[in-house]
Amino acid sequence: MEQKVTFRQVKQEVLARIRANIWAPGTLLPGEIDLAAEFGCARATVSRAMRELTDEGIIERRRKAGTRVKMAPVRQVKFEIPLLRVEIESTGAAYRYALVSREVVDAPDWLRARLALPQGARVLHLECMHYADNAPFQFEDRWINLSAVPEAEAADFTTDNPNEWLVRAVPFSDAAVRFSATAATEALGRFLSVSPNSPLFTVDRTTWISGQAVTNARLYHTTGYEMVALY
Repeated sequence: MEQKVTFRQVKQEVLARIRANIWAPGTLLPGEIDLAAEFGCARATVSRAMRELTDEGIIERRRKAGTRVKMAPVRQVKFEIPLLRVEIESTGAAYRYALVSREVVDAPDWLRARLALPQGARVLHLECMHYADNAPFQFEDRWINLSAVPEAEAADFTTDNPNEWLVRAVPFSDAAVRFSATAATEALGRFLSVSPNSPLFTVDRTTWISGQAVTNARLYHTTGYEMVALY
């Protein structure tokens, strides 16, 4: 029985031709009917492959003008954000976690605006420290929406760090990540063993599940931290 050609195979062949400069930037590609005949598959299979390549910024499709390879294809960047324990232990260092503070409060105005929460929404506010070989590595300032994750209120975060707990409890569907440099306050300086006003690599991450905000975390890293981007 002849094996069916999949849209992934069509996509990979189109990509291979673009990367080999067989179809150079700006080239008008054959139509979907012609490609379907060449690959021996349904037009719908080609259409799905081309749609993914369009979404990834490799080609552009215009009605009545056809499909062309983009002059400057977009390279999608993927940031590798592993579990902190895994990240630290992968360097050969010992990981240690400590809960600094924990409180249930009404969401402050800035957080309600960020997460689209109603007035009086209850949130769990956690401040935590993460260490590599007992040296400060990251200070975590996290807010958890208790209407989305009510079980978090009873969770024991004295031993279980909140990021690992959330990964197990609530597989998020969407995320927004911001990167910045933040001047260390006196308090952050004490936690991270840096001088006040020292620049700290900061990650601000918000996650949602099915449109409902789950958590917002600001992660402050000590001097020398690097994040890897893959593209």
